[in-house]
Amino acid sequence: MSQGKFITLEGIDGAGKSTQLAWIADFLQGSGVNVVVTREPGGTLLGEELRALLLDSRLTMHPETEALLMFAARREHLDKVIIPALARGDWVISDRFTDASFAYQGGGRLVKITKLENLEQWTQGALQPDLTLYFDVPVELGQQRIAGIKSADRFEKEQTEFFQRVRAAYLARVEKYSDRMRLIDASQSLQKVQETVRHVMEKILPLK
Repeated sequence: MSQGKFITLEGIDGAGKSTQLAWIADFLQGSGVNVVVTREPGGTLLGEELRALLLDSRLTMHPETEALLMFAARREHLDKVIIPALARGDWVISDRFTDASFAYQGGGRLVKITKLENLEQWTQGALQPDLTLYFDVPVELGQQRIAGIKSADRFEKEQTEFFQRVRAAYLARVEKYSDRMRLIDASQSLQKVQETVRHVMEKILPLK
């Protein structure tokens, strides 16, 4: 049995990741691929409990506490969901993964990158996604898209400057890890975005 593929979706809130995740899952399933759809933080019973804490707008926490909780949830996620699925030959699609920690805790919270790199190595070793789609939108557009949709969580309540740092960190990683990361202009129409995603996936991960 061949090893499965690991695809991650990244972007600030309002970039349209959730919509694209569902479309990608349908696209792969229609091509005969077994797909596991998951998310971070979350994906396991423990991970979802940690997610609730991390997003709780009533709570405050030290940036490094936040980072440690994110990686704790990720370690469980890898052990219980991602690694077993890949070993079965399934394709895993995750709404966020470690790039989000470098963007939100590194760029947004200003946690030292070396500390995040140590956590990354400890938590996942050499495992990296086969493909990461970064859906890029200007911060102002992302905020407009989600305004009034639901009550803001602990991250969504941050100021514009926070998300500017997050976006800048994402863009820096796209440039640094161009072998696996692809930038998708998510400010385009839904149809245009999906056409781009299809092209990238067929080119980088041909279905055979």
